[in-house]
Amino acid sequence: MTTARRGFTLVEIMVVAGILGIVSAIVLLPNVLRSRLNANDSIAQTTLKTISNALETYMINNNAYPPDTDLLRAAAPPYLQTDFFDGQPHSGFNYTADTLTDSTYAITAAPLSASQGTRSFTMTTGGVLRAN
Repeated sequence: MTTARRGFTLVEIMVVAGILGIVSAIVLLPNVLRSRLNANDSIAQTTLKTISNALETYMINNNAYPPDTDLLRAAAPPYLQTDFFDGQPHSGFNYTADTLTDSTYAITAAPLSASQGTRSFTMTTGGVLRAN
């Protein structure tokens, strides 16, 4: 007496599920990594705008830009809550004050590596953002 076999075994179903999982991971992984890079770039641009707003507000109140970025945090109330110029990375970017005089400024956000951001950004006097 022979019985007809119908359906799949548990092992066959598990193999197919594993193959589908591997294929979907291969397809989705680049999109996830690209999303992280775009998010870091957006955070860097937003941070530069925050720093620019602090510098412009300081200029309005003092008729000159600060000679040092530490003055943005030393004021009461502070113009900036976070020290972005401490040499530590913030969301994969380092921030530097390239030019800071009484009448002009240039602040740059540079990614630590290509896996942290796609390019660097510079904010100049008047809140002009430029991708480098």
